[in-house]
Amino acid sequence: MASEYLKKKYQDVKPDAPLELTKTEKWKNWWHYYKWHVGIALVLLAITGSIMWNTLSQAEPDYKIAYVGSSRLPEDTAAALEAAFASLGEDLNGDGKIAAVLTQYVSDSGTPDMSAAAQVSLMGDILECESYFFLLEDPEQFQRDYHSLRRLDGSLPEKGEDSLEGICLVWGNCPVLAGFELGEYAYEWMGSTVTGSSQELVSALHLARRGFWTEKTSAYSEGCDALWSKLTEGAVS
Repeated sequence: MASEYLKKKYQDVKPDAPLELTKTEKWKNWWHYYKWHVGIALVLLAITGSIMWNTLSQAEPDYKIAYVGSSRLPEDTAAALEAAFASLGEDLNGDGKIAAVLTQYVSDSGTPDMSAAAQVSLMGDILECESYFFLLEDPEQFQRDYHSLRRLDGSLPEKGEDSLEGICLVWGNCPVLAGFELGEYAYEWMGSTVTGSSQELVSALHLARRGFWTEKTSAYSEGCDALWSKLTEGAVS
């Protein structure tokens, strides 16, 4: 009898609808539970990288740039971009050198595992505020997925506001960027040598900078602000 009563009592009760999380919130949950696993792997990579870094006597980067695109930039182009950013920069870490480092996060990395690893690395970069400058192939998708870019005037978009208006600049519309002598690139592909202009290759990319919604910021953020002003001087949005 009691069972029939309970059935009638709760027959119209519906379970709460599952909470829909944004992609960024899902990544944050994932990062919360697995960041130590990623951290251990990165520590091992960092040890190896540190040995190579010291061996080559490279400076710690004063500026960090993240390239996010479907295919990898040629090494010649990446090196030219690092040199171009550094040419207008300052020695922010006091080591007597000016260095910029470009990290590439490529969605088409050859295999599903490599592509997933690149996405995880990008999310770690964003959550840990590693890169300040972003070179983006698809800024609209990036902002929709990660909501991590600030406006050109320095203000921060509200949560859920993913409009690109006033967020980024096309490389070719920035006189300073378009004026960089980036040289030529060359790489081997299926037995042939592919060559081209690095400036033409990056002319359609979008330049944006990281926004900070908490006290955590990228390293040397004030110095990066100064370089941003130099790079975007006279730009047309």
